[in-house]
Amino acid sequence: MALLQGFEEINTSVPTGKAVMTITESVARFNKATAADLGYPAFVKILINDKTRQIAVQACSAKSANAVKFSKPEGKQTASVNIKEAVVLEALHKYFELPQASEGEVAYKSVAGTIHVEEKVIIFDIDAATSGTMKKRGRKKNA
Repeated sequence: MALLQGFEEINTSVPTGKAVMTITESVARFNKATAADLGYPAFVKILINDKTRQIAVQACSAKSANAVKFSKPEGKQTASVNIKEAVVLEALHKYFELPQASEGEVAYKSVAGTIHVEEKVIIFDIDAATSGTMKKRGRKKNA
């Protein structure tokens, strides 16, 4: 094997895209790349490190303590993953102060994550989050 000394294999399980978490007043949204990078898990754990100000999303089983419903199977997950559980949103809102939004718009904080493929974990650095506003989605209310 001296011939191949110093060579490294190319890791074929590279991330599929840029994992992004977006927090609004009513939802924690993870883009489809986040689900793909975690292997489309049906459930995840959401962990918070108060000292480093980081949030981790880790694939887990349905039987795990504090498991949160996450993704549909590969091929069935066509859009982003939305988590609307009040307990999760309350915990996340402590770290993301949302800007004021004008009527007809929604304030958000968005942050890209660092993928750790072997551990099936994505870590989001709270202090790297950017803020903005977007137009409200869904049906418009009649005046």
